[in-house]
Amino acid sequence: MRIDIITIFPNMFSAVLDESILKRAQAKGKVKILVHDLRRYSLDKHHKVDDRPFGGGSGMLMQAEPIFRAVESIKKKLKAKPEVVLLCPQGDQFTQKRAKELSKCKNLILICGHYEGVDDRVREHLADLEISIGDYVLTGGELPAMVLVDSVVRLIPGVLGDKNSLNFESFEGNLLEYPQYSRPAKFRSWSVPKVLVSGAHDKISAWQRVEAVRRTRQRRPDLLKK
Repeated sequence: MRIDIITIFPNMFSAVLDESILKRAQAKGKVKILVHDLRRYSLDKHHKVDDRPFGGGSGMLMQAEPIFRAVESIKKKLKAKPEVVLLCPQGDQFTQKRAKELSKCKNLILICGHYEGVDDRVREHLADLEISIGDYVLTGGELPAMVLVDSVVRLIPGVLGDKNSLNFESFEGNLLEYPQYSRPAKFRSWSVPKVLVSGAHDKISAWQRVEAVRRTRQRRPDLLKK
C-alpha cells in the first residue's frame, strides 16, 4: 500500500510515522507513506494556500487550486487509481469497518483540511470520501489523518506480529474487547479470575465471549443493536 498525505504542516507527522508499528510496517515494505507540503503546489509567490471566503464569514478558506494540483501530481506517479480522502468535520464517522475497507486499497491520498475549511469544489469534484473521526472540532486534519493511517496500516496482512490478535480486538463483531490480565496472578488484594489460570481453553473462550458481551452492554449498548 502507498499512502500520500497532503498537509500544510508536514513536520507534524514524523513523530508518529517514525515510531512503533508504523515504522516497522514501512521497514518491512508493507506500506509506503509520503507526506507532501501543500505550499509547494501553490502558484502564489509567497506560497499562499488560503483566501477569504466568498459571501463573507470569519477566518480563511483553503483554496481549491493548490489541492487539485497536489492530488493530480501524485496521481501521475501511481499505477492504480487512488482513493482520495478529505479529512473534515462534515465527513462520515470513521469506524473499524471503514478502516478494513481502506486497508484493502493499493493507494490512499489523504487531504488535511485547515483554517475554516476547504473550498467546496474539492469536496464536489476531487474527494472520493469525506471522513471525520468524531463529533468535535480540531485545528486541522493532521491528527485525524494520523488516526486513520494508524488504524488502517495495522490491518494490512503481515504488519502485526500475531495475525490472530486482530480477531480479538474491540469493535470486532460489534463487541468491545473482554477484560485482560497479566502477571502476577495476584496484585495487592486483586486476583485474576480463576478461569484464566485454569488452562481450560474452552472455558476461557466462553468466559471471554460472555465478558465481551457484558462489557459492551454496559458501556456501548448501541453496538449490540447492530
